[in-house]
Amino acid sequence: MFNYSKLSYQIKRKLSTFSKIITTNISRPKAKFVLQMLYGFLESKSVHLSNISRGLNEEIPLKKTIERLSRNLKSFDETFKINKNYINEISSYISEDTIFCVDGSEIVKKHTKSFEALDRVRDGNTGKIEDGYHVFEIAALTKKYKMPFSVYSKVYSSKEKNFKSENDETFKGLKLLSNYFGKLGIKALDRGYDDNKFFSYFTDREESFVIRAKKNRNVIHKGKTINILKLANKYKGKYSTLVKNKKGKVTKCKFSYAPIALPSIADKKLTLVIVRGFGETPMMLISDIEPEDKRLTETIIKVYLKRWRIEEYFRFKKQQFDFEDIRVRSLDSIRTMNLLLSITIGFIAMLSKTKKESLLTLWILKVSKRIYEIPEFDYYALVDGIYTILKKAKFGIEKFIPKPLYKIKESQQIIISKAFV
Repeated sequence: MFNYSKLSYQIKRKLSTFSKIITTNISRPKAKFVLQMLYGFLESKSVHLSNISRGLNEEIPLKKTIERLSRNLKSFDETFKINKNYINEISSYISEDTIFCVDGSEIVKKHTKSFEALDRVRDGNTGKIEDGYHVFEIAALTKKYKMPFSVYSKVYSSKEKNFKSENDETFKGLKLLSNYFGKLGIKALDRGYDDNKFFSYFTDREESFVIRAKKNRNVIHKGKTINILKLANKYKGKYSTLVKNKKGKVTKCKFSYAPIALPSIADKKLTLVIVRGFGETPMMLISDIEPEDKRLTETIIKVYLKRWRIEEYFRFKKQQFDFEDIRVRSLDSIRTMNLLLSITIGFIAMLSKTKKESLLTLWILKVSKRIYEIPEFDYYALVDGIYTILKKAKFGIEKFIPKPLYKIKESQQIIISKAFV
């Protein structure tokens, strides 16, 4: 038998403590708004303001709660502060072995035309071009837990007045990452980032990276320029290893490596890793890491394959919270909603890392009542468990919102008016 009252109290207390940390040096009304949004996401598993407002269970008309949250979403101007506080909170999990998964996604809004600066994006599920927004994300995978923490997330549109390019949006995220963590970690990027600008960016800053190369790229090998695929086809696989593919299936692959350089930065020594076992065309990975043996080469492969975790993260964000069904129309509101949801998932990630140590996390996983064993990517089970517990709570998060340290004095006019009553 589960003690839902006790569990809901512990979750609320933990969430309010987390929220207090990320809202340090922010005004009380804005800090209250942040806590209410974080709680509302978890209580409703939704990004609809109506569902979030019902979860708050306030003693005022529902319409008033929705209007207040909507105003705060649109006018919220403390994005930099709470993002910095959040990064400071998770920074203890970041090390030289952290893998930063860099990738883009999209929010598809094909059934409406009334959203601000609505763009044209490629739907990752269907491959069709639809109305929507671009999302650029960087998620960190820690060595010990291997679960994604969002460290940067931004919704943007090419229809905005100050928009320059998708590469510019990517560099904004990468530069912020560098400001926060310096040279720590390894950046893992897909073929969409096979661009001389990114290679120059990482090599100039001496930041470690693994980028999957396109077939039409030219490289320098043994002093001669050659197409990368022609070079890869000369290597049939000197070593072999077992790795997991996107679906978690164990696959045997063969791999080799070769020293290369790029024509645009010929003075920088790089490594090409050729991997066979994921289709007819070999997977070609370019990295600044110089392997001296099989083990280090295998590490490069596994670093890149871990990048697929960000796709699981995108899927979780969209499915579990129905993120694409976001209904606030202002782009500022959408950005604030995205940031707060990313931070909420960060809270879930912190619960996930304690599943072998925290009784609360173990109880949440038990409440989720999975048919099979809880998978390594346990975010779904954690959110389902929290949702089940909070749905049984009689009260919202109001009692955990810090009260003012002083009473608001009545105005002098009111005091005078009372004297004549």
